[in-house]
Amino acid sequence: MGGLRLKKFRIQLMIKVQEIKKSFLVSLWFMFLTFPIMVIRVNPIEKVVEWRWKNMLIVGIGSFLLSFVWRYMLKKKEAGEKRAETGESGKTFLIQRILEERRFYIPLVTGLTIIAVAFPFIFSMYQTSIMTTALMYIVLGLGLNIVVGLAGLLDLGYVAFYAVGAYSYALLNYHFGLGFWSVLPIGAVLGFIFGVLLGFPVLRLRGDYLAIVTLGFGEIIRLVLENWNEFSFGPSGIANIDRPGFFRHPIFPSGCKHISLFSYDRPCHIYDHCS
Repeated sequence: MGGLRLKKFRIQLMIKVQEIKKSFLVSLWFMFLTFPIMVIRVNPIEKVVEWRWKNMLIVGIGSFLLSFVWRYMLKKKEAGEKRAETGESGKTFLIQRILEERRFYIPLVTGLTIIAVAFPFIFSMYQTSIMTTALMYIVLGLGLNIVVGLAGLLDLGYVAFYAVGAYSYALLNYHFGLGFWSVLPIGAVLGFIFGVLLGFPVLRLRGDYLAIVTLGFGEIIRLVLENWNEFSFGPSGIANIDRPGFFRHPIFPSGCKHISLFSYDRPCHIYDHCS
């Protein structure tokens, strides 16, 4: 009996070591990918290159912990599914309890909302810009999950609709001075119209044929925006775009000058200088 327990303990230990090794490799990969962004910073004013090794350490530790927790949650989910198939009653997950019980769910949502609102006032403009770009791509990923994951449609031109909405705000703000919140529904409507114009002719296409059509649509939008200089200013982008405010108050520290630049290849490129 004791030998059986020892063998089971060794197997569990080997599995945990393998999971730790996988999470360590994930952290190394993330440090390699984020090295040019998080570690290297060029200061054009003083003409020096800053090496921020602390950021690489933070990325490594954070990605390791997230990967390890993610693998642990997947194991728990698989164990729960096996228990559900066999009819055994299992324990309720912590995340599931938080989402189901209002006493946990409401404080959590309130705390996250407060952190999101206070983030631009606490951190620098560089960190705020990075977080803004990350959240934009998270929204794009959620939308792509609906098209590809839930609907099962292989859409390779999904970013074209994002470009339509983004250029709507950039051009209307540049030429007519319209604010972000005023143009937001206009951009959504224009993206919807382009989606209908693309979707109606290819309604019966599936699989590779749909992928080819959507890929061509994305390339058409890209070529038009990058080469029609009179309309979209070409690859140079559209500069001096007003950033979104909160009740007509700009969300950035006083004494800072910002130049927002939008182009198809650089969807949110912001230069800032604080006196």
